[in-house]
Amino acid sequence: MLSGPPVTASATPEALLERFQSANPRQRRTLLPQLERQADGLRPLIGDHLDRLDATGDDWAAGFLIQLLVGGDGAACEAFFRTYPSGWLATTSASGLDYTPLQRAMVLEHYEEADRLTSALLRELAGPDAVRRGYVYYSEVPPIASADLESLDRLWVCFSRGRFGFSVQGRLLKACNGRWDQLWPRLGWKNGSQWTRYPGSFQWTIAAPEGHMPLVNQLRGVRLMDALLQHPALQRRING
Repeated sequence: MLSGPPVTASATPEALLERFQSANPRQRRTLLPQLERQADGLRPLIGDHLDRLDATGDDWAAGFLIQLLVGGDGAACEAFFRTYPSGWLATTSASGLDYTPLQRAMVLEHYEEADRLTSALLRELAGPDAVRRGYVYYSEVPPIASADLESLDRLWVCFSRGRFGFSVQGRLLKACNGRWDQLWPRLGWKNGSQWTRYPGSFQWTIAAPEGHMPLVNQLRGVRLMDALLQHPALQRRING
C-alpha cells in the first residue's frame, strides 16, 4: 500500500508528481500508468521539477520523467538538449569520453543504439588494442577508471526505470548465489555455447527482462562479465 494520502484518478498533475517523487521504488512503479495517462498535464511541470533533483545520482524517477517529457518527439528532444546540451544526468570521464550520444539514445529509449554505444565506449576505455580488435579482454577491465564505469552504469539505471545496468546484473547474480547458469535465463539470454543471436533475438524495449541490457559478450565465456562485475566501482554500486 502507498503510505500517506492516496493518489486518486482525479489528482492534480502537481499532486501526482510530488507523490511519485516521494514514493519508494515499488510504490513508484504502481504510479507509472497514471503518470502516463496524465502525461499532457505533467509535461509543463517537469522542467522546473528537474531543477530540484540531484543530477549526480541515478534516480530512475528523474529518468522516467525526462522520457515522459520528451515523449518520443524529436522536436521535444531537441528542445530538451538545448536546455541540457550534455544531458541532464551529470557524467564524468577520467578518459575524456563524451557520454552525450549515449544519454540522448537512452532518453529516446533507443536501447539497441545505446547498447552499441556502450560496447564502443567500453572498447575505448579498455585501450587502443581493444578498439582495433573490436572487443575487450577481461584482463583489460581492472585498469578502467571507476568514474567511467560508474557513469555508464548510472545512465543505464537512470533511463531504464532501474531495470537495466551492470549493477542490476550484479545484484541478480548475487540472487542466483553466483550461479551463471541460473543468471542467463533471468536476463533473457541463452547460456554457454547457445549464443543468443544478435541483435534480432534480444528485446530492445523497457519490457525486456530485468538486467537484459547492456549486453556482455558470452562467446568468450563469463570472464569478461565477471571482470566487469568485480570491478571496485561496480562492486560499490552492487553492494551499496
